[in-house]
Amino acid sequence: MFSATSGAFRAGARRVAPRLARSNVKTAAPTALRSINANRALSTTKALASLPGRDRTREIVAQTINSIGSRREGEQYLKLFTSVEPQFEEGIRVTDAKTLGIARKLFLEENLKLINRLDELGVATRSISGAFIADYLDKEKWQYVGKITKVNKDAIEKSIEAGYIPVLTSMAESEDGHLLNVNADVAAAELARALEPLKVVYLSEKGGLYDGDGEKISSINLDAEFDHLMSQPWNRYVLDTLPRSSSVAIIHPSDLQKELFTDSGAGTLIRRGDKIQRVSSVNEIGDISKFKETLARDRQGLDAEATVERFVDHLKEKNFNAYYDDGMQCLAVVLPANEERPIATLATLNITKAGWLSNVAENVFAAVKKDHPSLVWTVSEEDENLTWFFEKADGTFNKNGNVLFYYGCDLKSEALVPVYEEFKAHGRAMFGDNLESRLRDAAKTTSETLNASQSRT
Repeated sequence: MFSATSGAFRAGARRVAPRLARSNVKTAAPTALRSINANRALSTTKALASLPGRDRTREIVAQTINSIGSRREGEQYLKLFTSVEPQFEEGIRVTDAKTLGIARKLFLEENLKLINRLDELGVATRSISGAFIADYLDKEKWQYVGKITKVNKDAIEKSIEAGYIPVLTSMAESEDGHLLNVNADVAAAELARALEPLKVVYLSEKGGLYDGDGEKISSINLDAEFDHLMSQPWNRYVLDTLPRSSSVAIIHPSDLQKELFTDSGAGTLIRRGDKIQRVSSVNEIGDISKFKETLARDRQGLDAEATVERFVDHLKEKNFNAYYDDGMQCLAVVLPANEERPIATLATLNITKAGWLSNVAENVFAAVKKDHPSLVWTVSEEDENLTWFFEKADGTFNKNGNVLFYYGCDLKSEALVPVYEEFKAHGRAMFGDNLESRLRDAAKTTSETLNASQSRT
């Protein structure tokens, strides 16, 4: 599929177990490159005394992996130098005894080439064997092709903990010691499943996925946008069993360093994501208690919960659309356009820190924008995510510490003019139907009541 390298990164650390699908070589990068003196007693490399700095080491690993031969080169080697013509059955390469011997030789050569090159440059590595245990996939049909039944991850994890980069091939062993050839995509997926990575990286000559216009797709949320991609075996096999925080990146080999060690990344990033729910009735909300808790989340004020209760009761009598993910890390409520206000209004938007970091906010807003081609909302100038709101808007208007945002229209449009005039006159108080206005009014009333009570005493 993607004849490339893939890496598996453990959440919270830069642990890697990449696989070179192009040559069926796999590597796993350590959590951190430790001081060479601390590892010297365990070292198997020659150049440890001159281990380069962290940035240099990253560059070395990226450049060295980039030099590994491709799957196409491996097939050409089989054909030109061994008289073995690759045979396929139902899309799977048949591995007879002769092909298995040649494949084993090629894997070991590429493995040694990678280790030696890194060794020459002072990067601590360990060759790992016996990581995959497998049974015959179908001996009569595909002969020595295996299906992985177990991943021995102890040696990989101990190498990482000791400060070494594990290097392994996709060659597996049966319980009785026979060698079996395993599809590199499957081996990488099984390794990722065992390590529960933050990211799996595929190196591809194309450098990512492209849309119908030939433009590279920077990111894909599978659950929300591309159901057909999730049905693809190579993608489903990797992402189906991993945490939703895991992702798959498809990049060009030259972009490996950028993908691993910068925030911007490269190529196409694929996430399972969270499917966005859309409801238009309070009765359609599966967990109304959680819905109310989310609306009240991080809200200040003694009367916040009671205000939320009144807001939900208000929604029972109004037309609205609510958008949220399964965990309600992000919740948006939109009041559609009506005769009183000819443009849709964002009544509330509640996002957790995890929601900002996991891209859920982007997915929810995309769902809102899909249903509502024009929208207005207000935000305080003190909001720490103000920049994000500016990015989502076509235009803004500031007044007394508040910002009116809008998209899908301009200040001269018939729909926006009355909203604009109302905002100039009343600021954020213009949106009496939204939750923020209700909470602000409740807090003001409570404060006035307390002050009056204190004055009497």
